[in-house]
Amino acid sequence: MAHTKAGGSTRLGRDSNPKGLGIKKFGGEQVKTGNIIAKQRGTHWNVGENTKKGSDDSIYATANGFVKFTTKLKTCFDGKKKKISIINVVEKKEEK
Repeated sequence: MAHTKAGGSTRLGRDSNPKGLGIKKFGGEQVKTGNIIAKQRGTHWNVGENTKKGSDDSIYATANGFVKFTTKLKTCFDGKKKKISIINVVEKKEEK
């Protein structure tokens, strides 16, 4: 006779792959043009100066410089507006 009961299947065995969302470059870090600063679903962070939003809502740099995070109260009372900007823009020197 068997000494253990039959191991049944479970309905909880599903797991999805990680999506890699979140901040990729933190405040004060130097970035180059095209570097991804944050990956998100929706607009948790909004675009500021020298940044743009991609089709998958990721925020990327449009100029060389340093990352700066700012928080500003909205005029309506549904929370705070978080913004990501690039400051102290470093211009590339043209080589001949």
